[in-house]
Amino acid sequence: MEKIKWCLEKKGGIRRTEPNDNLFREYIENSEESLRVLESIRETKSNMWLATTKYYIEYFAFYALLMKIGIKCEIHECTIELARMLERKGIIPENTFKILEKDKEIRIDNQYYLKNRPVEIDMDFLRNFVLAMKSSAEKLNREKINEIRKELFGIE
Repeated sequence: MEKIKWCLEKKGGIRRTEPNDNLFREYIENSEESLRVLESIRETKSNMWLATTKYYIEYFAFYALLMKIGIKCEIHECTIELARMLERKGIIPENTFKILEKDKEIRIDNQYYLKNRPVEIDMDFLRNFVLAMKSSAEKLNREKINEIRKELFGIE
């Protein structure tokens, strides 16, 4: 929770917004579109673009869930910390935090530091990741959303 507190204090960090089903759907659509893009660039074997696209498939799918709850965050490190919190609460599948954290690191290494690290692509896994985020969102009711918001912001 210490990192969450830090994120709540940072500009662009964790912010409360209205829960938004439309934005939830749009972020899921972005994730699904990125899946199609990944499929089309796989043969290029560009580790930079594979890492970037793979990460954003996962990131958009998780961020969609945050839109459903009414949480906005512009700092990826903080968004991923929210994944750790929601994972501990049983809202999202185990290892979501680790997946996001690992794939963010590979993206940064390949995109910014040109390390050309190999990127493992498992399209079935990625499709299932998106489906898992959709499923997690569908299981959220108003009561659960309010509970999460109260824990984070002290308000429903």
